[in-house]
Amino acid sequence: MSENREINVSLEKLRGEIDKIDEEILELLNKRANIAIDIANIKKKTNLKFYSPERERIILERITKLNKGPFPNDALRVIFREIMSASLSLEEPLKVAYLGPEGTFTNLAAMRHFGSSAKYIPVDSIKAVFDETESGRVNYGVVPIENSNEGVVSYTLDMFMDYDLKISAEILLEVSHNLLSKSGEREKVKRIYSHPQATAQCRIWLEANMPNIPILESTSTARAAEIASQDEEAAAIASELAARIYDLQFVERHIEDNRNNYTRFLIISRDYPSKSSKDKTSILFSVKDRPGALYDVLLPFRKSKINLTKIESRPSKRRAWEYIFFVDMEGHIEDKKVRKAVEDVKEICLYLKHLGSYPVDEGIEKK
Repeated sequence: MSENREINVSLEKLRGEIDKIDEEILELLNKRANIAIDIANIKKKTNLKFYSPERERIILERITKLNKGPFPNDALRVIFREIMSASLSLEEPLKVAYLGPEGTFTNLAAMRHFGSSAKYIPVDSIKAVFDETESGRVNYGVVPIENSNEGVVSYTLDMFMDYDLKISAEILLEVSHNLLSKSGEREKVKRIYSHPQATAQCRIWLEANMPNIPILESTSTARAAEIASQDEEAAAIASELAARIYDLQFVERHIEDNRNNYTRFLIISRDYPSKSSKDKTSILFSVKDRPGALYDVLLPFRKSKINLTKIESRPSKRRAWEYIFFVDMEGHIEDKKVRKAVEDVKEICLYLKHLGSYPVDEGIEKK
């Protein structure tokens, strides 16, 4: 009995210390918020941009470098992202358009980057994300660009030919698919809804475990979840966030065939950020249809020892057999060797467009 009493006393003492620390954290958060309001007032008077992604990046890099543990840096980034998001909402909430509806993986990616205090605006197409961003009705747009298993989202690439927008950041999200229904009982599932790309990423599991169940196409995984929430016999392949939003139960978790399943998203805006410690530059260009044309274009990058991390081609849709090439490379356009190589390439090309230079996303979060 005395030993239990001593344990309880020790626990109460430690919990009391945590309560005191929590009160100090609360006081400091409100102190930080008041300073953020003062900064907002100065920005309004001087017509400065209320949101600075460069400043956020510096804060996150500084905090993680200062951290000596045991608190993990991944969690620290999430916490400070939310602190900055909430502080920014006191000034003026960021408006972010994304490929909706609510609960899509694009929604998850946007929330990971901008925090939960931004104002998220779901739209029904990738083109609509570009429209909202170019018009200035939103500050940023978020669109999918490629999946590690299913490849590039061609429509997103096509949009960059028609809009004068920049890539200001990238988000890498490790995607996990779940089979969801109202009951959570596999025996009650008579049909499954999902987006074709999600279905393709779960093909082997579906063939092995639901061989006679029809798979029906939906415009998004979130829309599939919405359908399943209204139909006792339907299930959806969707995210954990969609399960929470549409009050669905898990029939089976993690049904993707490849657990190394990543989707890359791009944040688009009317400008791109200044240099960081590790950047990526994206361009698109077209070349004359002649032997060796692509080799000639790539030669300046080789001479400058610039690593090209991605090359993708698309029909220009303007002339038969004319192609547009999309290239990602290491470095920022402000780097001398990158700028010179791009300028040299521009002289050879029929057309070249700088899509943006932005920080490489090296942090991967699973949802």
